[in-house]
Amino acid sequence: MASNHKPSAARPVSRGGIGLTGRPPSGIRPPSGNSRVATGMPPGTARPGSRGGPIGTGGVLSSQIKVADRPVTQQGLSGMKTGVKGPQRQILDKSYYLGLLRSKISELTTEINKLQKEIEMYNQENSVYLSYEKRAETLAVEIKEFQGQLADYNMLVDKLNTNTEMEEVMNDYHMLKAQNDRETQSMDIIFTERQAKEKQIRSVEEEIEQEKQAADGIIKNMSPEKQVKYMEMKTTNEKLLQELDTLQQQLDSLNMKKESLEAEIAHSQVKQEAVLLHEKLYELESHRDQMIAEDKSMGSPMEERERLLKQVKEHNQEIASMERQLTDIKEKIHQFNEEIRQLDMDLEEHQGEMNQKYKELKKREENMDNFIETFEETKNQELQRKAQLEANIVALLEHCSRNINRMKQISSITNQELKMMQDDLNFKSTEMQKSQSTARNLTSEFCILKQNCLGVLYKGLWTYKCILNALNIQLRLN
Repeated sequence: MASNHKPSAARPVSRGGIGLTGRPPSGIRPPSGNSRVATGMPPGTARPGSRGGPIGTGGVLSSQIKVADRPVTQQGLSGMKTGVKGPQRQILDKSYYLGLLRSKISELTTEINKLQKEIEMYNQENSVYLSYEKRAETLAVEIKEFQGQLADYNMLVDKLNTNTEMEEVMNDYHMLKAQNDRETQSMDIIFTERQAKEKQIRSVEEEIEQEKQAADGIIKNMSPEKQVKYMEMKTTNEKLLQELDTLQQQLDSLNMKKESLEAEIAHSQVKQEAVLLHEKLYELESHRDQMIAEDKSMGSPMEERERLLKQVKEHNQEIASMERQLTDIKEKIHQFNEEIRQLDMDLEEHQGEMNQKYKELKKREENMDNFIETFEETKNQELQRKAQLEANIVALLEHCSRNINRMKQISSITNQELKMMQDDLNFKSTEMQKSQSTARNLTSEFCILKQNCLGVLYKGLWTYKCILNALNIQLRLN
């Protein structure tokens, strides 16, 4: 039965000489003895992964490996890459890479947790730092207050050690208080001025913004050609402003350099002498250039003679014209002086008694003005005298009261001393009444004189106006 089967009826053979299924055709026994299955491999070598067993039994072929997953080369199918160094994993399959990925994920997770803990710690330290900073500010304010109190206490101890009087301490206190009040007022004034300036600046900025908007509106209403021209001019202006800024910076740097060089020169006598020599050299060079230019501009002697003669003639003509103008002006001045003198004579003739009355009124007005100007000074003097007398009276009354108290304590007192004290008291009372009556009289006299002065002034002005009108009429008639 076995001899009746033909080899052509078997499945196709691969390039390795074996079927794709890896087993012989059904009904055919594998040859025994020295015969071998044609596998395309040299004799004595086992197929990779076969472990020396028969084909189709156990080994790698029994595992679920897809042919499509295995890479194909020019020499046929190739197996998975295996490790070659040490006791490592020989096949790097999916489970190996999954384990490696899990280990990396766990490392990343631990690192993230570590970083998160560090962030929380930093946040806690930052919040603690902010609280400590606020506390430090409050403590600094308290330290300043305590330092001020300590300075006050030290000053008080110094005053006590130096046996300073209480009045001196109170005077220092009042002086410092007045100084603080003045500085507080000045600070308030500065603050109000600053607010006013800020308000003014805001209003100016608003006006500038309005002007910018108006300018933008005008630019939008312009023709395209004018807009292009405006933009060109604007860019040119910006460039010029930038150049101006750079030049200003250069000027500032040069000024600073100049100041530094001047400072260096001021400290060195040799440099000062060198500067003087340079200035002298510059003057000589400029004088030389001027002389060279004059020499070049000069012509022949005949031309120079003609030029000088012409210049002299022009100067003589100008001098003659100026002398004529001067004589004309002198004649006019003489004429005007004669007219003024004639007018003065006519005025003196026409004034007569009116001029005398005007002089009297003028003199009286001057006296009243002097009285009004010196009234405040005299009034202040009298008020000071009155205040001094009142202070003296008060002091004397206090003295009298103390003496009376002493007299009450004394068992016996003479009538003569009592009479003297009574006379003294009466004298002081009369002096006080006299000073009060003097002040009242001065006030009433001031009011009366003020009214009289106003009346006289109005009357004098009216008389002066009448005199001027009469003189104007007389001059018109003449």
